[in-house]
Amino acid sequence: MKPAPFKYYAPDTVSEALGLLGEFGYDAKILAGGQSLIPTMNFRLARPAVLIDLNRVNELFYINPDNNGGLRIGAMTRERQVELSPLVAERAPLVAETMPHIAHEQIRNRGTFGGCMAHADPAAELPTIAVATKASITVRGKTGERVIPAEDFFLSLFTTVMQPDEILTEVSIPPLAPRTGWSFMEVARRHGDYALIGVAATVTLNADNQCEEARLVYVSAGDRPENAQNATGLLQGQALTAEAIEAAADAADKDVAPGTDIHATSEYRRHLVRVLTRKALTQAAERAAAQGGQS
Repeated sequence: MKPAPFKYYAPDTVSEALGLLGEFGYDAKILAGGQSLIPTMNFRLARPAVLIDLNRVNELFYINPDNNGGLRIGAMTRERQVELSPLVAERAPLVAETMPHIAHEQIRNRGTFGGCMAHADPAAELPTIAVATKASITVRGKTGERVIPAEDFFLSLFTTVMQPDEILTEVSIPPLAPRTGWSFMEVARRHGDYALIGVAATVTLNADNQCEEARLVYVSAGDRPENAQNATGLLQGQALTAEAIEAAADAADKDVAPGTDIHATSEYRRHLVRVLTRKALTQAAERAAAQGGQS
């Protein structure tokens, strides 16, 4: 298959790209890594009249330390670069642990960190990680910048709060709190396939080894990253015993809305939610406890 005819522009700056967006409006699409957009164009499921390619916008390629101990990742940074970055491994270990689960190495060589966020596929890992890490997403339009918490950024299937004249420019990931453990797990039919279910977990322990805060966010469990607030609410102030973790895994069933398709039923996906929640919480709690009295 070949795409429908379109005009192609390759700006050198974000300002130039925004000018093109303002000129063409809804007729234009932003091209980042192209790992999702180009296949849909080839099948003519998407027919943009104008393609605005950001691959020459050097100001969007970076991984920088933040003064608060976190990270700032430019929207056009390749997923493979994030995967291999020692700085990411040090400051955002949940991100580093997740990256190898994304498709295949060839895809990660071209796919971009920001492009995956903007695409907002609930079956993709990175939107879930953004919510789990309390990331902030910066978008720029002709009227200025907006910094949006990831929790509020994703609205539904392939839909975000971005306006047609805005470009996603950066993802900012805050540092983990002291004594915080993390885990990412997923089940897929084959390595590189979309996950049937995935979960990102973080657990922060207080001085008494009780749960100060926990987060559980799911892949492929609804039409956006699903944050299991019922489940994590049960853990607040509790010792993370096997019984407490089991109760949270059962409660997570109320926080998700997985569908049925040719790959798995909703019932099977809910079973995976319980299994993966139990395993991920256990691993995250063990990692948090292993940090001892660090602060």
